[in-house]
Amino acid sequence: MGLLVFMRNLLLALCLFLVLGFLYYSAWKLHLLRWEDSNSVVLSFDSVGHTIGSGRRERKTVAIVLPLSIPSHPAADPGKARAQKEPTETMAAPGPAIPKYDKLGFLLNLDSKLPPELASKYANFSEGVCKPGYASALMTVIFPKFLKPAPMFLDDSFRKWARIRDFVPPFGIKGQDNLIKAILSATKDYRLTPALDRLNSAPVKGFEKDVGGKTTLRITYPEGAIQKMEQYEKDSLFVLAGFKWQDFKWLKYIVYKEKVSASDGFWKSVATRVPREPREIRILNPYFIQEAAFSFIGLPFNNGLMGRGNIPTLGSVAITMALHNCDEVAVAGFGYDMSSPNAPLHYYENIKMSAIKESWTHNIQREKEFLRKLVKARVITDLTSGI
Repeated sequence: MGLLVFMRNLLLALCLFLVLGFLYYSAWKLHLLRWEDSNSVVLSFDSVGHTIGSGRRERKTVAIVLPLSIPSHPAADPGKARAQKEPTETMAAPGPAIPKYDKLGFLLNLDSKLPPELASKYANFSEGVCKPGYASALMTVIFPKFLKPAPMFLDDSFRKWARIRDFVPPFGIKGQDNLIKAILSATKDYRLTPALDRLNSAPVKGFEKDVGGKTTLRITYPEGAIQKMEQYEKDSLFVLAGFKWQDFKWLKYIVYKEKVSASDGFWKSVATRVPREPREIRILNPYFIQEAAFSFIGLPFNNGLMGRGNIPTLGSVAITMALHNCDEVAVAGFGYDMSSPNAPLHYYENIKMSAIKESWTHNIQREKEFLRKLVKARVITDLTSGI
């Protein structure tokens, strides 16, 4: 009996000894691992030469921990242990690039010089001589997603253009096929004209000193069209920008000299006649409305439907069209000064600047940001410094 008790106590003692030994060994290994971590090399992966602001460079690093080869115990060779703690050289390698473009795709540094190839291409042009392709070339520099030139006006192939086929007005032509086909069968001509400089119902006669005397295109919609026949210029094209399905129906009335119905859903009185022959009438490609709204200004998509604050002004639409089709683009009279609510909204009428705030379709602040990008990058020239 005494022997059994002795054996039991011996086994308990051995178990206790083994447990204590294991705990001691684990504590020593934990100490060793902590020491290894405190002597790791940090490799810094640096961004490679992206300039921020006025010549400053911003550095971003990612730390990667790599354990060093060390002796089995720090006390085994204190000289080597000290050597491992000496500062090590930082290794630089490519890492996350600093963003060059904003969320829409525009270059952030708009003050940069022209790329060498463009500077060389346009270096020898005299003052006042038109530079072929200058506006679109600069636009591509600051907005690499800028697409190839789109047709300025709708023609017989309008149903083949995927970019506008699946959108209803104002961003496309869905549901308007029969009306557009009827209009084009009467107008027959879809050619470009070399310049544009007048929108909506802005008169020229009597204002030549301030706004010039030439109008090549008058881009408008039913509610914005001039209602006094004597105010139309000679030899200018009449171009419809269709913002709703009623606009295409109205243009069909005009082209075929039919009676315009006042009950067709217009939000104000419209012109019942336009002193132009069918061959002098065009339909603006709605792709420019779509591109101005979503690609350039960044307005809400709203499932491709007209909604609150997602319709660009006709001025921004015209500039968008010009970037695709004109060698150089200069604008005058642009810019809403919201700090002067009692100032005239337009030079030719008494409506105040504050009226633009009541518009639920436009986002003037977003448009300003877009236009200022173009001016800052010299893509367009603001002749009256309103932008």
